[in-house]
Amino acid sequence: MSEDHPYLRLTDKPGVDVALDLIRSYPPRSIVYIALGPLTNLAHTIRKDGDLFRANIGRVVCMGGALDVPGNTTPVAEFNFFADPYAVKELVLSLDPQSRLPLDRFLLLPLDITTPHELSFRTYTEVIDQSFNSTAIPSSPWGKSPMVHFTSSFLERTREIMVSFGKDAMELHDIVAVWCAIENPPGCSLSPGWKTRSRIFDIEHTGELTRGMLVVDRREDESAYSPGANRAKIQAELEKNNVPHGIWESSALPAQVETEEAMKARPPLGVICVTETPGADVLLSFLFRRVWGVEWSA
Repeated sequence: MSEDHPYLRLTDKPGVDVALDLIRSYPPRSIVYIALGPLTNLAHTIRKDGDLFRANIGRVVCMGGALDVPGNTTPVAEFNFFADPYAVKELVLSLDPQSRLPLDRFLLLPLDITTPHELSFRTYTEVIDQSFNSTAIPSSPWGKSPMVHFTSSFLERTREIMVSFGKDAMELHDIVAVWCAIENPPGCSLSPGWKTRSRIFDIEHTGELTRGMLVVDRREDESAYSPGANRAKIQAELEKNNVPHGIWESSALPAQVETEEAMKARPPLGVICVTETPGADVLLSFLFRRVWGVEWSA
């Protein structure tokens, strides 16, 4: 590949060193680090030069975890956090500020907010590639742009996998995180339509069934519902019975009991989680325009 490619720069350096070089090369607080996989590399980056990273990073946008919804790798864990829960603990939940990320510049997008954003393959076919089907009828480059042929070629197998799970659509988990980073540059307040809430949780490391699970103390966190609870039904039931409530209020809590040994107290470290976006249709419009150059509205 040519070394003067306009969009790519080849290097033999490890990714950790490249990230730190970029942070050094640009003005302080101007770089956004988007974490779309396990946080292993980010943990290595912090260990190598945490002072530089914490002082100069503009924002970290992370797709990972599942708070009030089921997981996608196990019943309770999302893949990225399941793959390296130790890095999550070290970077996000540690009590040591020398190993922790600057939480005031950290945005988490868990499955709770990313899963409702999806691209139906029917819409992709109607808007982008009318000949799109599956690997049984693979994409042909004739009569379409290289970009359309490229995306259709890899989406064919994606479609087959998603259909096997009962859904003819692709969930846009990572794309929501990238969208969030683009729409909300560092040093600025959130753009219209984006909302966040501070959540308090811990992560399970080695549980036989619960590795990677985000453990929310639902006795004290009024923003938490029981896992799998239907919020709309709970709100309707509270309103039916004229029970005063907030949008994030749970419907019932058991009485706490004493234990022989009290749990170790730990200061609450709220993690800023995205709870609302401008909407799935707005994302699709953005995606079609930026990737394929097509204007679209629902």
